[in-house]
Amino acid sequence: MKYLFKFWFIAISIVLVSCGSSKNSTVQTHDVFFNVNLLDRSGDTFKVIVLPPSLTDSNSIYQFASTAPGTYAVMDIGRFVRSFKAFDSKGNEIETKKISINQYELTSPESIAKIEYHIAETWDTPVTENKLYLMCGTSIEDDHSLINGQGVFGYFKGKQANPIKIKIDYPEQWLVGTALDRTNNGIYLAEDYDHVVDSPILLGDLTKASMDVQGTTIDIFTYSKTGLVKSNQILDSMRDMLLSASGFLNGLPVNRYTFLYHFEDLTQGAWEHSYSSEYVYREAPWEYLEKNLLDVAAHEFFHIVTPLNIHSEVVEQFNFMTPVTSDHLWLYEGTTEWAAHMMLFRSRLKSTEDYLNTLRQKIIINNNYFNPNISLVELARTSYTPEGHKQYANIYMKGALVAGLLDIRLLELSNGERGLADVINELAKEYGPNRPFNENTFFDDFADETHPEISDFFDKYVKASEPLPFKEYYEKLGIYFDEATSTFSLMENPTDAQLDLRNKWMKQIVIKS
Repeated sequence: MKYLFKFWFIAISIVLVSCGSSKNSTVQTHDVFFNVNLLDRSGDTFKVIVLPPSLTDSNSIYQFASTAPGTYAVMDIGRFVRSFKAFDSKGNEIETKKISINQYELTSPESIAKIEYHIAETWDTPVTENKLYLMCGTSIEDDHSLINGQGVFGYFKGKQANPIKIKIDYPEQWLVGTALDRTNNGIYLAEDYDHVVDSPILLGDLTKASMDVQGTTIDIFTYSKTGLVKSNQILDSMRDMLLSASGFLNGLPVNRYTFLYHFEDLTQGAWEHSYSSEYVYREAPWEYLEKNLLDVAAHEFFHIVTPLNIHSEVVEQFNFMTPVTSDHLWLYEGTTEWAAHMMLFRSRLKSTEDYLNTLRQKIIINNNYFNPNISLVELARTSYTPEGHKQYANIYMKGALVAGLLDIRLLELSNGERGLADVINELAKEYGPNRPFNENTFFDDFADETHPEISDFFDKYVKASEPLPFKEYYEKLGIYFDEATSTFSLMENPTDAQLDLRNKWMKQIVIKS
């Protein structure tokens, strides 16, 4: 057995050398190397081998994720670990000890040459609490597999920022969909652990379709249990949305983006990532899924702006051990939800009637299914608690409604010259993927970038929870709001000022192929 391990270790070392960039004769000790065996799918577990970088006593903890960005939920991935063993270079086992639900202590980290563990898929593994959303979890089946990074991979304490290489062994007829770059040797590359978690992988009997959107490559990978939905159907439906997004943002801020679709037995929604998004929906003929999924895809796709290009240091340096909240959930999710619908509206993919009806639905849900007295900041701060998590979904209702009001206020103060979309585009250029904003000063910074009056808006409707002024604000656009029925309608005889602001509010995006 020791000889077999030694041979395996040398073989993997050769692979690492061949895919390295600067070292021609030795293994790169800075990288963490993972091998995932999907040829053996027995027991519904992922069989994982880890070759660590050089370790010291300060790296004596192997950490599985407690949570992940964008989920606002406790995951405790350590619950799914079924075996965990460490070995030295001669194949001798080194003692490890599970010290918490997500942590394994390594007694002699400097001697570890390999770690092996089996970790159960989350989809079919029953848990009594904190059940993972399907789109955030993992699955192993005979014809496909879904890997979300935090559900399969861990990291060594102090090595979260180390580069990662991943080799996946899978049936040769399978396709692989992911935003990760791949070498000629079949090794997937990630900048660090955060990048792995930010890059889900869908493998199996998939279909694929692609298009170019003004220099950005769009790839769609689809698993459909009985083949009812194909990637080319989805692409045909999404084409105009993708082009309108480019117009809304004055060009897409990414070179490549990947959509991953899974259609089987359940609908649970979608999860956004910087360069990809994944969707888990019940399989049905595409014509029944199309309208809803177009809205959802527009939302997830807009996350290429927030939080990829506009985010605080809380998101930049994510804490996978202990959930840490950001006050700016209103920006990451609320503004994104507003932008998705406004983008479709301004490109005329959504009619004025449909857009105003969307607002009405969000108001009704906010008023009847959630506590309207909870502010958006409080919603963010309590999102990881059991009670707060019950209110979390209101960020897509109240958060989007507040963003719509903010857009109107910005247009009013700038005489129609600069709305929320304009400010977002400017902030994305000012900050970008590698420069976070200050978590504690961003409200003031936003007001400094726009108008002093916006501070008062934030105080009332984001930090506090004063009644939202739909009637007052939409009247500025010549749109009447009936408070009794939450219905919006265009005024028959708007003033010139109202009509002028309305035209600037609904300014059309020209879709360019």
